[in-house]
Amino acid sequence: MSTSIRANQFIILRLPSDTTKIQKVVPNTLINCGKFGSFPANQIIGRPFFVTYEILESPDNTTLRIVPATELHAESLITEGEGDDDVEVNEEGLPLRTNRETVDDASTQKLTLEEIEALKKESTGAGKEIIAKILESHSTIDQKTAFSLAKYTLRKQKKYMKRFTPFPMNVSSLTNYMLENKESAQKIFELRDELMGLIGSWGNVHHGGDASIQATLPKPNGRYLVVDETGGLVVAAMAERMGVLHPEEDEELDSGENGASNQQLSPEEDPNAASRPNRATLSSATGNTITVIHANKQPNTSLLKYFGFDQNVPDESHPLYTHLKSISWLQLLHPEADPIYADEPAIIPDAELATLKTNKRGAYHRKRNRWARTQSIVNEVRAGEYDGLVVATLMDPDSVLKHAVPLLSGSAPVVVYSPIPEQLVTLTDLYSTGRKTAYLNKKRDLEEQRGPMPGGAEFPELAEEFPLNPTLLLAPTLETVRVRQWQVLPGRTHPMMSGRGGAEGYVFHGIRVLPSEGFIQAAGNPGRKRRKLVPATAQGTVTAAATPETTTSADVEMKS
Repeated sequence: MSTSIRANQFIILRLPSDTTKIQKVVPNTLINCGKFGSFPANQIIGRPFFVTYEILESPDNTTLRIVPATELHAESLITEGEGDDDVEVNEEGLPLRTNRETVDDASTQKLTLEEIEALKKESTGAGKEIIAKILESHSTIDQKTAFSLAKYTLRKQKKYMKRFTPFPMNVSSLTNYMLENKESAQKIFELRDELMGLIGSWGNVHHGGDASIQATLPKPNGRYLVVDETGGLVVAAMAERMGVLHPEEDEELDSGENGASNQQLSPEEDPNAASRPNRATLSSATGNTITVIHANKQPNTSLLKYFGFDQNVPDESHPLYTHLKSISWLQLLHPEADPIYADEPAIIPDAELATLKTNKRGAYHRKRNRWARTQSIVNEVRAGEYDGLVVATLMDPDSVLKHAVPLLSGSAPVVVYSPIPEQLVTLTDLYSTGRKTAYLNKKRDLEEQRGPMPGGAEFPELAEEFPLNPTLLLAPTLETVRVRQWQVLPGRTHPMMSGRGGAEGYVFHGIRVLPSEGFIQAAGNPGRKRRKLVPATAQGTVTAAATPETTTSADVEMKS
């Protein structure tokens, strides 16, 4: 992730009213912050994040001023109540001035709305003149305590100060931004930031490390199956933990200086097209990959555009171009019914291909590349041996896990998210110990009656009674987590009453196991207890009598 703002990059702007806004920094355009003003995008390109800027507007031009940390720190100290030390007290220690008799309503402000609007048009000091004029025109300003005056000033600053703070786009900030809107919150299943971390932890989604670390580990990278219907938010969270979400800073800087992202050129326009590998080769990463299973013609990963990756027009320099793959349910379950996979385009000889027009030659290469890439991905997924499965969908999770769990390797984690617990409670029951015992008993009875099924197939009676094979998943668990903000004051410690509600959100997780093919009887380890030697008979034999803690009754005789 870059440390400074780049061209054509999505960023988060935090405004004085504590609201956030997603903005794409397009060169030679104007960024509008609503009532807080506007400024040219070129003035923040190349500048650092996490710095507060003031918008200084004038009739001639608009400039930005970096607010010093000392100024921001002084304002925060006032709002936290540091001004209470200046309150005058009487002989008994009680304050001489309180807010008990203060009436703060619209009548105490002498400025009218029209006058304030006129001041806003004439102001060139980022709103400071307006705030000073409002404080001066307040009729009861002298009756306020220092703390009350600070709170009043803070409210006016949030309303009139023309400031903004840019933050880099990451999964956490995007999640919190979407949760603030009810419509977008439903699109991501009200998936909160803490639940996203829980999914990544139980799914064992991790970074592969650098080359030196990868050389010491037998399997540093992971291959994950994902069923994501949150618009690509779960995919983005996993890619961020794996280190394949954000482009390299050098590559991003090159595209930023040019003012446009890298565009794919046709073979005629690009002189190096002959030596550059095609898309099927570039998308063949064998490790540290995310494979999305979707139900449509292509997966819905629209939220990945905020991180510089567009599924429709992918950028070859982006890490997701080689590490993100997709496959439909039709291609996974019935690949022969998918025309893209089954119908191979006819191979045209090079001599005949050279005589074709440019558009027909390009269409031929696109069809061949798409077919080769589809063949590679489908065959890879159907071969299985994946290292994890993450599911966030409105479909029945048992129908998803029925086909996805057999594609996992041993000890691979399985994580399913749902905003409501009912589906996950049913899923936990389907993999419970009781069902596992009943499944094994019935399977053993059927094998004794009919013998084992040919090819390791399942008995039809088992499939009807047990929709999922309970022996494939170990330790099914259902849990949730929620982070709440608390107000911590003397005698007033409680959760914030203004916190958002919505769905609680639950996570199901388990471990993929490989069931044994034969009957195994575990006898356990024999107990190792100390024994003492005692004389047993007069014939000179000595018996090793077991101590009271031992569970064996055998005596060991030692003949003299």
